Amino acid sequence: MRSTISTVSSSSTVSVRSSGPTTAANSERSRHEVPSVKPLRIGFFGTPDFAVPSLEALFSSSHEVVVVATQPDRGRGRGRSVVPSPVKRIAGRHGVPILQPRRAREPGFHEALSAQRLDLIVVVAYGLILPREILDLPPLGCINVHASLLPKYRGAAPIQWAIARGERVTGVTTMLMDAGMDTGDILLQAEEPILPRDTAATLHDRLARRGAELLLETIPRWQGKTITPRKQDEAEATYAPLLKKEDGAIDWTQSAEAIDRRVRAFFPWPGTHTFWQGIRIKVIEATPLPHERPAAPAGTVVQVERSGIGVATGEGSLLLTTLQREGRSPLPIERFLSGTPIRVGDRFISSPPGKERSSP
Repeated sequence: MRSTISTVSSSSTVSVRSSGPTTAANSERSRHEVPSVKPLRIGFFGTPDFAVPSLEALFSSSHEVVVVATQPDRGRGRGRSVVPSPVKRIAGRHGVPILQPRRAREPGFHEALSAQRLDLIVVVAYGLILPREILDLPPLGCINVHASLLPKYRGAAPIQWAIARGERVTGVTTMLMDAGMDTGDILLQAEEPILPRDTAATLHDRLARRGAELLLETIPRWQGKTITPRKQDEAEATYAPLLKKEDGAIDWTQSAEAIDRRVRAFFPWPGTHTFWQGIRIKVIEATPLPHERPAAPAGTVVQVERSGIGVATGEGSLLLTTLQREGRSPLPIERFLSGTPIRVGDRFISSPPGKERSSP
């Protein structure tokens, strides 16, 4: 299948909100002036919601986004209706040519990019690995916005794993892309605190905005040669693998705080779930009670009240406050219990009865 180009016209633009200072790679917070440079012809590669603020920021800048590459339209929902990516919708409103190859080496893709005489390619959560011939195409190279403080959390799910592993600070990085997975030289970085009750959704939105701001600072400084790229320290590298649905299975032998982090980290997808009498139940919201020491095996219901369902864990207890049965809407505990009569002494298990699962 050949690359396709479609054009839709619109005149809407969205400006980026300020969310605080940025830090230059391996230095104090940057306070220098951004150099005055000529507008660039930019190709933007991105797909999900995380990429939208960066694309909108470029449309609001003096630069010209001349082509957008995004993943092919995909079926979503129970009806599997085909919908465009968030990036495609924004690009379409601005009347920009759109490329949707299934593979970055697809015939015609490189030629279509070459025809645009690009000065720079910006990549934000695109989803395809770019070959060397595309990375080398623009004179200023390819700048990537990544949702972590590299070399920490390389990979597909840095936001989720930073929360799940108990980090208190994360951030965004702009880097020069190379042939590796998030291994390129660092240009700029900006920190972002992980708040005590952050979910992947709330942190995602802040990092997306912060990434857009950092991108707008990076481009003129890279163009004006006022940034010295910094090699990543391989000894400090950690990884954030792609999430799978089974990652959301709750292991009640973990501590209450560890389970709570996973509940927040894996919201909205893949979500966290457990089983009660063979019924799959999603845990939407919970509160850890780390100092409680219930004298019951992990997974045992030790409290059923209007405020929540208390469950014994490997360390402390977890108060479940919002639950969801499969195919139904999330409900606060009081309403949930009216249709699902969970009682003290009942057990939650990690997998359906009769099926074993390996430890996460």
